[in-house]
Amino acid sequence: MQDAVHEIVDALQDYFDGFHTGDVARLQRIFHPNCHLYSAADGTLLDDDMETVYARVAARENPAERGDTRYDRILTIDRSGPECAFVKLQLAIAPKYFTDYLTLVKLDGSWRIITKTYTYVPLAQAGVQPVQQAAE
Repeated sequence: MQDAVHEIVDALQDYFDGFHTGDVARLQRIFHPNCHLYSAADGTLLDDDMETVYARVAARENPAERGDTRYDRILTIDRSGPECAFVKLQLAIAPKYFTDYLTLVKLDGSWRIITKTYTYVPLAQAGVQPVQQAAE
């Protein structure tokens, strides 16, 4: 079971790095093509397919280019069987601090996000500490 948790953590690095650097190819490795992103953070239901998400990521200035601090955190990994997991994590894409709820499935040996529901607060109000970067 610990091996599966490590596999999920490793797979989620594409998620964190993809959003931080704007690397759509990395995001495509972790998101299943049928995934949708859902949110009601602004009071109405948002339902984006992956092509919409990838276009938005590609069009914006990414956090790495701006030199933004990283706030990546995995809060919970809950596995139910060898092929299904639920992850709660947080990350910042300034000026927002996101809490994401991800459902993952393991297909063909790889963990992929099949649904994402998220909310956010202003980063300035989140009261979080940056991720400690490894010494180089």
